[in-house]
This record gives sequence, structure tokens and C-alpha cells, in this order.
Amino acid sequence: MPDYGPMLEEMKRVKGRVDALILDNLLPKSHGLPEVDLLYRMMRDYPQRGGKGMRPFLCVTSCKAFAGDEDEALLTAASLELFQNWILIHDDIEDGSEMRRGSPSLHRIYDWRLALNAGDALHARMWKVLLTNTTLLGETRTLAIMKEFAEMIDQTTEGQHMELSWVLSNNWRLSEDDYYSMCTKKTSWYTAISPMRLGGLAAGATPESLAPLAEAGTKLGVGFQIHDDILNLSGGKKYGKQSADDLLEGKRTLILIKLLASLTREEKERFKEIFEMPREQRKEYVDELLGLIDKYKVLAYAGERSSGLVSQAISILRTVGWTGERQAVRWIEELSAFAVERDW
Repeated sequence: MPDYGPMLEEMKRVKGRVDALILDNLLPKSHGLPEVDLLYRMMRDYPQRGGKGMRPFLCVTSCKAFAGDEDEALLTAASLELFQNWILIHDDIEDGSEMRRGSPSLHRIYDWRLALNAGDALHARMWKVLLTNTTLLGETRTLAIMKEFAEMIDQTTEGQHMELSWVLSNNWRLSEDDYYSMCTKKTSWYTAISPMRLGGLAAGATPESLAPLAEAGTKLGVGFQIHDDILNLSGGKKYGKQSADDLLEGKRTLILIKLLASLTREEKERFKEIFEMPREQRKEYVDELLGLIDKYKVLAYAGERSSGLVSQAISILRTVGWTGERQAVRWIEELSAFAVERDW
């Protein structure tokens, strides 16, 4: 395995700068009214829990790879983190997730209605922060960045709607292509496509130079998500969510779509019977599902697919007309490779 140490240290450094900006300058700390003070504490909860920092790192590093200055991308990178946090609050409520980054989900600590409102407050704060880019970047670049955010949110919510609809309708008539389409919308746009494009926009890159990032980011994001699905079933404490949470939520992952296609008729009937059960009852049958996953070696299949997609993404990234720091370009490629080798 390559030595990812320097790249991870750089990602940690960038995440530290972004976190400090968010917690020290962009989010309110306290209020005289106890109800509003609670809202502020809830708004700060997920940002204080840390996280990987992949998205702000891609944004800042892409800016430097397009000959921009790190400070030009910092507010945009912080806004990406605000987006990540408010959408996770909503996602946890919608999926009924019990854990987030090693601690109970916000709606498990507080009433779900308060958590939902805290997510809305972070969403509004995100747009407010983006507007302050005008001082440093001017109106043209700021507007381009905000348009990219709007497209990213459109795509992400469409993907989330697809996945929720499949779960709520108990739809298993799905192909791998259906999964890739959903995953491109739900994951690729906010995990890879937009972070890289936003860094380029902050640097003033041309639309032509940004064009290849859509295809590269699509493949990188889907590969990242497949690997995340694998970690959900095989990761340890470092993963930060409840083990096998995807099975409890009934998410239509590539792993389960491939498994269902591999099962015998009797096993398929049993599979569907388990996923018709309520979440709490399904907990009793997680080991049975994991046994089928192991029997048909679908984790290995998913791993091959994620690695293949990321290899294709790296090949496309090497065709981009980067104009800035070569080290930044190398870090983008290293992070892409690390996305399917990480254990968290």
C-alpha cells in the first residue's frame, strides 16, 4: 500500500483550518434566550464531532491545482462542511440512523423536530456564508460558486428521494445501473464532483478545464460510496456508525442488489421476508443476512467494482488541464486511491 501519511496530514491540516473557521467565526456560540441557546448548541454538535474532511480537502486542493490560493477556497470549503452537516442531520432522521461519528444521532439526543430545525438553520447559514465570498472573490466567481451549490443540492436530494422511495415501497426490482444512477446523484455530486469543481471556480478556472471533473467525480463518488457500503458491514469502531446499519435501514446497496441476484428461489423469499419486517425486528436477523453475504462473496465483488471505478477516475483526472501546484494534483490522485483503501 502506498504511503498516504503526508496526504492524510495535509487533509488533517485543511480540515483543522476549516473547522476553526466554522466553530470560531461562522456559527453562533450562545444566546441569552435558553431556547435559541439550545438551537446554537445543536447547530454546533455535528461540526464539533469531526469527520473525514475529504470534501473540504478536495475543494481547497483543487483550487491550488488550478493555480488558486488556499484562502480563496476556504469559505467555500467551510460551506461544504456546513452542507455535509445539515444534510446528515436530515438524512439520519429520514433513515432512522442511531449513530453518527461514534455518538448518538442528533435526533436520538433531542426531539426529531428540534433536530430537523437545527438542520434547517445550518442550511440557511451555509448560504449566508457563501454570500460573504463576494469580498474576496467578487460577484462573478461568488455567483458561479452558488450556482454550483444549487446544482449539487438538486442532485443530492433527487438521489436521496430515489433511495427513500425504494425503501418505502419495498422495491427490490433494481439493477446495478439503478444503483449507479441513484449513487451518482446522492453521493458523487457532493462528495467529489462539486468539491473539485468548486475549488476550480474559486481559482477562476475556465468551464472547459472543469468539464472532465464531472466524469471523474462521478466515478470517484460511486467508488467511494460502494466502499462505504462495504465498511458499513465490515468496519470496526473507526467507521463511526452502527455496524450493519444499512441492513437495518433497508438501503438498496450494490451489495444487496448483487446478493439478491445470486440467491436461490427459497433464499430470495427469505430475503424479502426479512426486509418486510420493521427495523427493530430485523435486528434479530442481521447475522443471517451477513451469512448470505459471506456465502456469495458479494463484498469481494463490490470491492472490485469500487476499485475499478476509482482507477478509471484517476485516469480521467490525469487528462485535466491543471495549471497550478503539481503536489496538489498528486494529492487529489492519492486521495482518490485512498477512498477505496481506507478503513473509516
